[in-house]
Amino acid sequence: MDSDFIVIGAGIAGASVAALLAAEARVILLEREDHPGFHSTGRSAALFSEIYGNETVRALSRASRPFFLDPPQDFSETDLVRQRGSLFLASAAQLEQLDAFAALPDIAPVTRRLSGEQLTELCPQIRADFVVAGVLEPQSMDIEVHELHQGYLRLFRRRGGTLITEAPVDAMVREDGGWRVAAGSRRLRAPVVINAAGAWADAVAALAGVAPIGLQPYRRTAVLVDPPQGAATDKWPMMIDIDEEFYVKPDAGLLLVSPADETPSDPCDAQPDELDIATAIYRAEEALKLDVRRTKRSWAGLRSFVADRTPVVGFDPEAEGFFWLAGQGGYGIQTAPALARAAAALAQHGDLPPDLLAQGVRQADLAPDRLRRN
Repeated sequence: MDSDFIVIGAGIAGASVAALLAAEARVILLEREDHPGFHSTGRSAALFSEIYGNETVRALSRASRPFFLDPPQDFSETDLVRQRGSLFLASAAQLEQLDAFAALPDIAPVTRRLSGEQLTELCPQIRADFVVAGVLEPQSMDIEVHELHQGYLRLFRRRGGTLITEAPVDAMVREDGGWRVAAGSRRLRAPVVINAAGAWADAVAALAGVAPIGLQPYRRTAVLVDPPQGAATDKWPMMIDIDEEFYVKPDAGLLLVSPADETPSDPCDAQPDELDIATAIYRAEEALKLDVRRTKRSWAGLRSFVADRTPVVGFDPEAEGFFWLAGQGGYGIQTAPALARAAAALAQHGDLPPDLLAQGVRQADLAPDRLRRN
């Protein structure tokens, strides 16, 4: 099967860039599992926040907001987002970090600082003897991750793209001006391969003889628990420790609690650890008036970062036609619209879209060669 692009990985990164490329090119999208989104995409905390992540991630999030609020016609049957709000919390020992964060030039205009008294008015279950201040982002939102992912897959199919599941890549070789890719019994060929394989991105690169980018997957744990009896948790913002030691988010009448753990892991089907579950509950009970007697459900997912915690998007300088779209960490869902546009533009034309540049997204900050230089 010949095509213009072979995209490896049908999670949110691969599905979104494949959908955009399919408007002008022949695209094959490969997925190793029996359905797309089995790993990190399907295990996200599903928050859109313009103040979460480093400077480049925040710029990508700002550039993604218009898509979430006004997606293309027929992209989704429901709204992609709904209002939530996010609240960063600080104990007395964390006030310096909170104030430094709140003073950042792109944070200050979209947030407001809350005193301990204001925090308990917003959420009476916050423990005033532990949490003394907070920074509220009123305009953050919950993301309907399934709708977003499926919207891109539907768009991809409508544009004539070919999705092949249960197709792990076994071998890749560059010859005759293109890449030959073996995926199970299939033999595919394209001048450009886009590596959107998530936690497996360095392993895919190794199959192609391409140097790694130093991608490290980290396990993150989440657990669902009952809220305090009588508490109107649907109106709560997502609450995040300023040092990201835990977070708590309302979720369909329950509370999603995470210790925000980062345990180094090999690429795998991540599973929750009992100690991490206990840590999540302990930290949440320190800050909030919770009394967790049992858990409803727990799971884990992988968040994959390179050294500077910024996504890697662009052609590898040492491997013709090999394009990276990896290292999204925990921000892959909320930055997907902008990252997909950045990747499609760089893969086809070599320049970032003007509106991404206006938000502060710089090609040099995304380029794979920055990691080799450093």
